Amino acid sequence: MTFGTRLHAAIAERGPLCAGIDPHASLLREWGLDDDVAGLERFALTAVEGLAPHVSVIKPQSAFYERFGSRGIAVLERVVADSRAAGALVLLDVKRGDIGSTSQAYADAYLDPSSPLAVDAITASPFLGFGSLDPMVETARRHDAGLFVLALTSNKEGPEVQHARVDGDGTVAGRMLDHLRELNRGAEPLGSFGAVVGATIGETGERLDVNGPLLAPGYGAQGGTVADLRRIFGTAAGAVLPSSSRGLLGAGPDAKALGEAARRANDELAVLR
Repeated sequence: MTFGTRLHAAIAERGPLCAGIDPHASLLREWGLDDDVAGLERFALTAVEGLAPHVSVIKPQSAFYERFGSRGIAVLERVVADSRAAGALVLLDVKRGDIGSTSQAYADAYLDPSSPLAVDAITASPFLGFGSLDPMVETARRHDAGLFVLALTSNKEGPEVQHARVDGDGTVAGRMLDHLRELNRGAEPLGSFGAVVGATIGETGERLDVNGPLLAPGYGAQGGTVADLRRIFGTAAGAVLPSSSRGLLGAGPDAKALGEAARRANDELAVLR
């Protein structure tokens, strides 16, 4: 099945919540763990144990594993494997973006099932031009994987690029959404190429329905609410994957408490479906 089909089924079964597993040094300390590889492993695998059986998508932020070098990457590989074994899809937050053979190498690293870091989908940056992502798009198609492309992010620097006007009419963000809409044209029940749109950005003036998933970081502890999601995404709200990291991980280090936090969040988000 395509990634979009798998994701649609997962949301129907488990709800739309996407759980971020981001081992910030401050979160390790809050859990009473040292900021080292042992602490990283304890944190990440406990989070998987508590969250992966209850959510449709687990989203590790690669940078927080990479900072520990090869041993951190080994922990990330276990996070991917254990999350999938628990029935969750894995979206690796890497935000890669390059050209030519380098873009292809990123695609092979994360989207080719023969890779030790293969996942269901990755995040990508299109700001070298959307065509620079072609190797990732084609690799995702070949292996039934997915891609989430930055479009309207909630960081204060984002508008400098994303709100810039393009030739003719519209914005850079709008053009990225147009490209995704074209990639997903005719896909049922859901396309495999999604957009990243912040849950705290307010009104956008953009057409957000791309016939694919919409990753919405910022739900929960960062201030995004269900009301915000309904207002921002409107009729496309059923395709939204609200993403929470700190809001869920703050329930740790008890795995059972993490699971309960995920179930509560999915109950709250049920109105989007």
